[in-house]
Amino acid sequence: MAARMTEILRADLAGVMQAAAQLRAGALVAFGTETVYGLGGDATNAKAVAAIFDAKGRPRFNPLICHYPSAERAFQHVVADPRALRVAAAFWPGPLTLVLQRRPNCPVALLTGAGLDTLAVRVPRHAVATALLQAADRPIAAPSANRSGQVSPTSAQHVMDGLAGRIAAVLDSGSCEVGVESSVLDLSGTMPVLLRPGGVAAEALEACLGPIERGTPHATGQPAFRSPGLMVSHYAPNLPVRLNAESIADNEALLAFGPPLPGGRCVFQLSGSGDTVEAAVRLFEGLRWLDAEGKRVGAAGIAVMPVPLSGLGLAINDRLGRAAAPRGG
Repeated sequence: MAARMTEILRADLAGVMQAAAQLRAGALVAFGTETVYGLGGDATNAKAVAAIFDAKGRPRFNPLICHYPSAERAFQHVVADPRALRVAAAFWPGPLTLVLQRRPNCPVALLTGAGLDTLAVRVPRHAVATALLQAADRPIAAPSANRSGQVSPTSAQHVMDGLAGRIAAVLDSGSCEVGVESSVLDLSGTMPVLLRPGGVAAEALEACLGPIERGTPHATGQPAFRSPGLMVSHYAPNLPVRLNAESIADNEALLAFGPPLPGGRCVFQLSGSGDTVEAAVRLFEGLRWLDAEGKRVGAAGIAVMPVPLSGLGLAINDRLGRAAAPRGG
């Protein structure tokens, strides 16, 4: 990505309002929370979300956590059952992320949740973060503000050390009270599952909810990963997916990258110009559209043109590989 000047903003009213304006415009702004500094982007803007992955050098489209100024705002986008209401009352604002079913009218971009039917949501306990989220007036996707694989940042300088020149600004929010990432609790199924230990102790969650499973989705028999930080299969279409297609059968739909191959029942273009950022923005929408439209026109599968491994191509290929993996494997 092209280098740019990264501005450090003071955490006063003017700085918060400037940071919020940049987020609304689609730029990336790092900001402090009580856990670690997050790399914020407008969660409803797929292009901004793709830019988060690009800035971090994040190799896979793991779901990102959406940050809200209040539980009421969060629950406008996800379905809160009595368990969610109970833990939210007990631990929000605070270092707890809840994974819940998306509402049908949820405006959060599919890329933010890695194409899943769930969303990871959190209400941070940090005055500057709360002010920024209120001023931005939209959910903010924010993984840790560091290059992928590096240590999570707990100060503005830590962010600059890793991301200077790759993002628009850092809102200097002071030090982080907790210093470790939020706990991630999946309430999308019948049994609560602690997907990631973090700032809220498992014992405290169990005292509020009762027994909680601990471990990865594979360990608990769940079909797909629901939050950041673990590696399992994501959403896959019902139609089988064939990768690196050099020709298209008459009974296939086509996911194109660059000039489309001739033939096929229907075509969805990821990027006619071969731009991997644009392709990342359109990936999950394309798979879902081809799955529905392909079935409507009688396609037996989805053929995918090759996508290079440069830029976000590595993440796109990882996601496509998961979509093409044998079912039930």
